Amino acid sequence: MTKTKNKGASGDFLPNLCNPQSVLLLVLVAELIALLLTLNASFLPLFSWDSLALYSFQIQWISLISALLICRMRPWLRTRSPVEAGLASYGVVIATTLIMSIIGQYLLQGFATGMYSRGQPFRLDVWQLFNNLITSAILSGITLRYLYLQQQLRNQQQAELHARIQALQSRIRPHFLFNSMNSIASLISSDPDLAERVIEDLAELFRASLAEPTLIPLEREITLCRRYLEIEQLRLGKRLTIDWQIQLQSDDIKIPSLMLQPLVENAIFHGIEPMPKGGTVTIKISQAKNQLMISIANPYPLVRKNSAQAQTPSQDRHNRMALDNIRHRLQVHYGNAARLSSSEEQGVFTTYIFCPLTK
Repeated sequence: MTKTKNKGASGDFLPNLCNPQSVLLLVLVAELIALLLTLNASFLPLFSWDSLALYSFQIQWISLISALLICRMRPWLRTRSPVEAGLASYGVVIATTLIMSIIGQYLLQGFATGMYSRGQPFRLDVWQLFNNLITSAILSGITLRYLYLQQQLRNQQQAELHARIQALQSRIRPHFLFNSMNSIASLISSDPDLAERVIEDLAELFRASLAEPTLIPLEREITLCRRYLEIEQLRLGKRLTIDWQIQLQSDDIKIPSLMLQPLVENAIFHGIEPMPKGGTVTIKISQAKNQLMISIANPYPLVRKNSAQAQTPSQDRHNRMALDNIRHRLQVHYGNAARLSSSEEQGVFTTYIFCPLTK
């Protein structure tokens, strides 16, 4: 029970040190430390490339082996408190330094001086070993502290984004709920079967909005969007026309849950409803190579800024907020590989989404 609490409270203690970016950063930092130690051991005019090579060889091995061990320990570190995880990570670096320093002295005495070929025994330089441990203790302490703070900031950002995703998913506009309930009430006496189907569609929307934010099959998201549109079709009738244009080669594509429905809801609320004659919402979904492309287009009144049907500041702000929330959700799942943009041309507002194919 305590372990679960620690895991939920702190998340990962350190970043993933096994991904390519982290490995490259460690190699660069290790080389800078080797250069610093070389410059500290001798003045610049007497700079020794041999010393730099020896420092680099030893520090690179210590850094990479320590990173590999800490990376393997990540599942266990998640269950520990920050103090325990910090001491364990610190101990791994010190132990690796101790072992690599002894191996380094053994190899240096054997191959560089030829002591073993002359039958001389291995002599451990205790002071050199102690010097390496002190240096490693200081530098690793600073590095681990920096990595810890960096990861805690990332954990906080992920928690905030997760909360925003949940807030977005759990949000169903009150006007949509009231309109749906009015439609159901009017259908109970005239068409009870249709009223039951609308209730099921509404329940499915609520279930999806309360579910844990995750990647779901694209087909399921499209089905959920169709259910939402069926409810809106009852209210808007012939004013609302939906043009689905789906061209996919794969059936197992996944996208973040409730990504399409809020955008289609925006298209209806900001584009179709203000227009007396309504219009068509065009939803295009296609794939090219390893990228999924989605566009949602809807008409909007060209004179809305000067007319009585002009959008209020709160409506404009809500539209921007919805797009920003979707953009943040894409950032969480795909990083910089995904993109959301929009355009307004000749009375048509279009939202574009480009993201990697996830199966």
